Amino acid sequence: MQNLSRKQRFEQKRMAMENERSSFISHWRDLNDYYMPRRGRFTTSDVNKGDKRNQKIIDSTGTFAMRTLRSGMMSGVTSPARPWFRLTTPDPGNAESGPVKDWLYVVTKRMETVFARSNLYNALPIVYGDLGIFGTAAMAVEEDFDTVIHCSVFPIGSYCIATDDKGKVNTFCRTYMMTVRQIIDKFCKDSDGKINLENVSDNVKRLWEANMVNEWIEVVYMICPNDDYNPGSYRSQNKKFISVYYESGGGSSSSNNSQHNPNFSAGVANEKYLRQGGMDRFRILAPRWEVSGEDIYGTDCPGMLCLGDVKALQTAEKRTAQAIEKMVMPPLVGPGSLRNVSISLLPGDITYQDARDGQQGLRPIHEVNPRIVELEQMKENMRQRIRKGCFEDLFLMLSTSDRREITAREIEERHEEKLWAIGPVLERLNTDMLDPLIDITFADMLKQGLIPDPPEELVGTSLKVEYVSVMSQAQKLIGLSSVERFTQYAAQVAAVNPNALDKVDVDQLIDVYGDLTGVPPGIIVTDEKVQEKRDARQQAAQQAEQMAALQQGAQTAKDLSQAQTESPSVLSNLLKGQV
Repeated sequence: MQNLSRKQRFEQKRMAMENERSSFISHWRDLNDYYMPRRGRFTTSDVNKGDKRNQKIIDSTGTFAMRTLRSGMMSGVTSPARPWFRLTTPDPGNAESGPVKDWLYVVTKRMETVFARSNLYNALPIVYGDLGIFGTAAMAVEEDFDTVIHCSVFPIGSYCIATDDKGKVNTFCRTYMMTVRQIIDKFCKDSDGKINLENVSDNVKRLWEANMVNEWIEVVYMICPNDDYNPGSYRSQNKKFISVYYESGGGSSSSNNSQHNPNFSAGVANEKYLRQGGMDRFRILAPRWEVSGEDIYGTDCPGMLCLGDVKALQTAEKRTAQAIEKMVMPPLVGPGSLRNVSISLLPGDITYQDARDGQQGLRPIHEVNPRIVELEQMKENMRQRIRKGCFEDLFLMLSTSDRREITAREIEERHEEKLWAIGPVLERLNTDMLDPLIDITFADMLKQGLIPDPPEELVGTSLKVEYVSVMSQAQKLIGLSSVERFTQYAAQVAAVNPNALDKVDVDQLIDVYGDLTGVPPGIIVTDEKVQEKRDARQQAAQQAEQMAALQQGAQTAKDLSQAQTESPSVLSNLLKGQV
């Protein structure tokens, strides 16, 4: 290991990752052929190929179901049309502070603006599609000084990933093709447009000088933990992760993968890199639908679950078409005398034949009477299983119903089992993709001066992300029914015994209800402002009582001053102490 150069170690790691991935390739190809034939990319030479690739799809139910799943995940989890997250603090009491609440609201809105201006909402549907079909997806979130972030989604089969001891993805490698011009534009031009060919291979230099700028070159992009990581250093080479671009095989334009070339060391000994740098955060988001044990790639997803039904549906559709064709154009049998006779099977046409020796004209060679109704019912059952496996009924329910009309009772009684089924997937999606996405975006915004100074209460405090998407709120609404039942019960008991309301914390009840229903934080007044209102109301009441007491005292004094004290009376006796 010590005798290998740094680039050779990268190549060794790449080959090990490609070998680890190889067992998944055949399955991914199958999924690709029956769902999205042009999505996968399993060879580096598979670029700009316009050949027909949907030859295995006759019935498109699987493809349509996946489109619904992709759109449903997009609108239900990260819809650009409504808030789907908000920043808060782990301490609920701290989050209720006025300045903290205002600061969190401003930062959340600015982050929403960054997401809307970037290409994030163009990339996420592709991620959800890959996740549903292949169980694994990968997207890079790169810093961009125009839009803060820029996202790139990688086709399945074109990249490899590896995980740490906790099963979290921390290594990414992709081998792909770039033209000579693309390499020069991306890696060799400075801010003034000047070209420096110092980091490219002799092969690329030769092609560039010969004006062969459209030749393809194999490039490797790798992000992995940095062996030279130093938390106390600000140098790029000491960051937590290292990022490198280099030409595979010393810049050869061959499309063969390095795993087929065991003598890779000679081609990478020059230690040239197109670009190298360091990262504080792993900027590749690699969500997986479900993972078994120590597996690296997703091992279960709707696409894998429904693949058998999708294949069977194609066969059934083909057989049904063949049966109908045999009914319309059955195989025929006829006398030998018609061998050289022109026969027409067109409607209304006529073929002449002399009847002799009991010979008959053309007739079906066997009776064709397929059970079309049963075949169609069988196919419909397959389609229903595919739609159910892709959660089509759940996503269509959430998209077609008015958000205000979805009651907790409806969710609980009709769709609770569907939400529970997809719940673990949403939790993994939060951990693998959305949490890192927000962390990376926050760090880039902070670096570019887009985050205002936090209030004193937040200095040294970590933030927490709370998801308020349609799917998240739908899951919360299941728990909302218990709150509503408790409130109704407490009201019934209070009607008999008003002292029962002493057991209900109304302030906390309103906070919990607002949190479960996902109302904007500005609608619910903070505890501090509520206390200020109550103190002001109590002070006003006290002042009113004091004013009333003063007025009553003044009236009493006035009455006393006007009372008769000359003749014997109760008042005169009282003043004289005789009563």
